[in-house]
Amino acid sequence: MRIILADDGMPFEGRMADERPLGGAESAVVNLLNALAARGNDVAAYTSIKEPVTHRGVAWQPITDLPEAAPDLFIANRSWRLLRRMPDARRTVFWIHNPAHYLLKWRFLWRLALTRPAIVFSGEYHASTYPAWAPAGTRLIIPYGIDERFRSAAVTDATPPPRAIFTSNPLRGLDWLLDLWAARIWPELPEAELHIFAGAAVYGGEANPKASSMAMVLARAEGMANRGVRVRGAVPKSALVEELAKARVMLYRGDPGETFCLAVGEAQAMGVPAVVQPIGSLAERVRDGETGAVASSDEAFARAALHLLKDEGAWERAHRNALLTQRQWSWNDCALAFEALEQRTEKWGPVFR
Repeated sequence: MRIILADDGMPFEGRMADERPLGGAESAVVNLLNALAARGNDVAAYTSIKEPVTHRGVAWQPITDLPEAAPDLFIANRSWRLLRRMPDARRTVFWIHNPAHYLLKWRFLWRLALTRPAIVFSGEYHASTYPAWAPAGTRLIIPYGIDERFRSAAVTDATPPPRAIFTSNPLRGLDWLLDLWAARIWPELPEAELHIFAGAAVYGGEANPKASSMAMVLARAEGMANRGVRVRGAVPKSALVEELAKARVMLYRGDPGETFCLAVGEAQAMGVPAVVQPIGSLAERVRDGETGAVASSDEAFARAALHLLKDEGAWERAHRNALLTQRQWSWNDCALAFEALEQRTEKWGPVFR
């Protein structure tokens, strides 16, 4: 099958996922395309890069070079502007990664009403952000896969020291977590540490307009070294695998903008229990009472965190449950689901030219 994905956002290509930190949506694109190529498909990606590169069988090209020849499957990634770029593709799908509220404006809705693309969501919460009355063709849920480095990593059943880990965007609840850590968690367990792997480098570095805001939160965390907080910076996935293997628990409040949360998915696949709140998609990533806790209040969050940091039996049960239940869905499974889209026979509405 000939497959083309186009993305007109930040510049990225396949090598970056191996060499440096990369955001969740960009990592998802790289992993999906790698899996599609590994399955023998002819795969090309067109992004905002300047020079072409081929990596793991995927041809990465500047989006300015998007061809006229129609593929079997065209994936318009994130941007509604791309929906009309390949009108003769056998199938076009709109893969979105953020909550769909941004599409509920007239300047977007009339275009979606004309194109009626198949829309791919990553979970139930994500799909719920695009109401039933909004125009679309087929609506599908295809969860992100989990990187093989996390799914197949060898882990020990030995109980780690009381080390908590945070691996998400510092603007997604890290300030809140630092407050809770200082007031309710660390005072009860002064030997505990909170290791933070985060930074603007994951999201485009200093070019990101929110880089200074991220830096402010991380600077606050650096000032809390006397309370067990360790700021470790953003690291590539290969290093993150090693760090998750040393972690006792993943602490993450959640965010309404979180439609899948690879950070928690990766931790759970490594057997790391997670404590989250029922915000965004987090209740879909953690099995409450089995692989961690979905805490409805700040007090419940702190109690659950301390329970897993202190109680070896509780940690062991959650650890083993996570390994048993949270490793199943791979990027190969995700690729199979995308391949099946080309075979769908229902009509998805007129093409907007």
